Amino acid sequence: MDWLCENEKQGNMKSILSVVLIVICCIAGISQERSQNFPPPDDSPNVYAKRATGVIKIDGKLTEKDWEEASVTTDFFRMEPRQGGTYRYKTEVRILFDDKQLYVGVFCKDSLGKKGVRVQDLRRDFSDGENDIFSIQLDPQNLKQYCVSFQTTPYGNQRDLQNFNDESTDNDWNALWSVRTHRVDEGYYAEFAIPFTSIRYDVNKKDVTWGITFSRLARRDYERTVFPAIPQSFSPYRMTYAAKLKGLELPGSGVNLRVEPYSLYQYARTDSEGEKVTDSKIKFGGDAKWAISPRSVLDITVNTDFAQADVDRAVNNLDRFNIFFPERRQFFLENSGIWAGASSNLVRPFFSRKIGLEGRFNAVPAPIDVGTRFTDRNDKRTLAGLYIHQRNTDNAPSANFGVFRYLQNYGKENNIGVMLNHRLDEKSRTLNVEENNNTTATIDGFIRIKNKWTISYLASTSYDEHSNEWGASGSISSGYTSNKMYWGWSTDVVSKNYNPGTGFVFQNDVIKHNPGGYFILRPKKLPWIRRWDPGFFANYYHDFENPEKFQQANLYLFPVYTFFKDNSFIEYAVTPSWQNINFDFKPLGLQIEEKRYFYTRQFVRYNSDRSRKLSASLKYEWGGFYNGKRNTITAGARYAPLPHIALTADYEYNNLKDIGVLEEDLETNLYSASLRLAVSPRMQLSTFYQYNSFNKRGGWNTRFSWEYMPLSFIYLVFNDTQIQSLDPTQRNQQFISKITFLKQF
Repeated sequence: MDWLCENEKQGNMKSILSVVLIVICCIAGISQERSQNFPPPDDSPNVYAKRATGVIKIDGKLTEKDWEEASVTTDFFRMEPRQGGTYRYKTEVRILFDDKQLYVGVFCKDSLGKKGVRVQDLRRDFSDGENDIFSIQLDPQNLKQYCVSFQTTPYGNQRDLQNFNDESTDNDWNALWSVRTHRVDEGYYAEFAIPFTSIRYDVNKKDVTWGITFSRLARRDYERTVFPAIPQSFSPYRMTYAAKLKGLELPGSGVNLRVEPYSLYQYARTDSEGEKVTDSKIKFGGDAKWAISPRSVLDITVNTDFAQADVDRAVNNLDRFNIFFPERRQFFLENSGIWAGASSNLVRPFFSRKIGLEGRFNAVPAPIDVGTRFTDRNDKRTLAGLYIHQRNTDNAPSANFGVFRYLQNYGKENNIGVMLNHRLDEKSRTLNVEENNNTTATIDGFIRIKNKWTISYLASTSYDEHSNEWGASGSISSGYTSNKMYWGWSTDVVSKNYNPGTGFVFQNDVIKHNPGGYFILRPKKLPWIRRWDPGFFANYYHDFENPEKFQQANLYLFPVYTFFKDNSFIEYAVTPSWQNINFDFKPLGLQIEEKRYFYTRQFVRYNSDRSRKLSASLKYEWGGFYNGKRNTITAGARYAPLPHIALTADYEYNNLKDIGVLEEDLETNLYSASLRLAVSPRMQLSTFYQYNSFNKRGGWNTRFSWEYMPLSFIYLVFNDTQIQSLDPTQRNQQFISKITFLKQF
């Protein structure tokens, strides 16, 4: 540390002492903790389904006689805001079935009735934690490591997802099902109809037992209750605690084929260099899903189109690392959790956003001709494969992508897997490009040593034919989670030559260590505080090839990290940072001198209750930044007078002073706003606008969607992008109309 001045040394010592004190407290806390993470029961409770003798009309009213005769589940368990004890919001659940569907009828009591409802908007796949929610989790194959969840609000929004090991969640999985709700003065009713063809299960008419859990969030008081009892530190997706659903008489699997053709018209106009170029086209394609067996599913996509996918949000990157942009395209989102590294934003051997682009380093879209995905899952193992053929363009040759995945379960909640992915860029005489092969092989696994302690690991290697180079990456993490604290450590490793042709890495030639943890305190004498989580995390980076070469480090110390009773939130944090700039580094064009730096930054942020009609957020960050200073303000607001109307606005301001070799000043403004109008959860209009002052780039995205039949849509999409930093200004406009039709056999 001879590169630090005397004051910096003192600051460094104080930071280290702070960390040592927190570590000692955490160790003491672990030794003294009286565990509330009770184990799964030896004998799980039973829930019984009754065969319906009449027709069940899905209207959210539960007026049929069959509902009156069905068994009622009422003995829920409180998870939030305090574990166990008496809860305020009572819930009743009934289950019926017939030859085609599973029905779930729910009555969620609320003394305020309609006035007590908290729902922010009517979009599908709504945000957890901001709305009143009731959800059903099913484990039809009794895997204990996997579940599907069907969720709704008092207004009938739909949310469906897959969860793996209570660790990784696929929020973009969509199934064919329906729900209707009915709000009354005593609360609200919800009536689910889930076709058996939308659920993967083993046909066993003699002894049918599924894993099942229920969950309700009464958002006004942030009271979360579950059935059966699950510890507070876990989620309703922890299926080792699931009850047993019995009494079902399952139909045969039949053909179980789902087809979804589409037709599309697209008109585009580009104004560039004073010239206007227009283009229009009609396009046809579609997807198909065939459940070959209760365990095996084959997906096929032809002439794939993603016109309705959400646009990416603009980001001003001031760090040395690559930015991770999540996948937004539906075909790649479904079952994405099965691939190795799917839950990491640092190292992903397979990252589907590399598919559908011109080359590996060009963000320009390229058309996809055909793709197929096969998944076979049972209680012992998961087998999956993916193949995509990408069409050639004027700037890039055709490409082929293949992924093979095998995952073996062992013990109660452990698994080990292998994955092999290959990218073949075809030869093109027109573009003078030779054929290139890129292969990545990965081993990974998950170990749940105890309920509270998990370990995950990944090791991957890549070979690129063009560069004739081998590379390696890996990660290992361990976490201890209880009702009282979290403690963990992760290490991520990426070699200089690791180059997964269908993957993502945050940086090459780096090793990152990330230890840390926090308490979870729930002060009984301060009932207006739901939880207070003081703690720290450390991040230390050094070279892979020369481990003694330091890159950067920081401490994230957050003595104030508090959720209030209404789930509003406040945080204060300090981040001492050490930087070793030994490469050409120009964040936002500011040339940083190659030397070592120490600076400290602080921030405070606050979110109001996001379930209210009017909510706001504010974050103010200040302190040093390399050889200068940087202040950042991030603010947001949302106004939703009715669930049918939601208006949001966000703003980010950066003020950098005396930065870099030239000690330059820079200000950036990033604006975004959106408006969502909904006639119902099935007919909505949304408009999104963003403008970045740094590159003078602005854009509109307007989308109308009408779900005229379950999972059958009409879309109207308008995009308008302007880049004012170019001379003359470049403008791209696009109008798309698309209709999809889903038929299940």
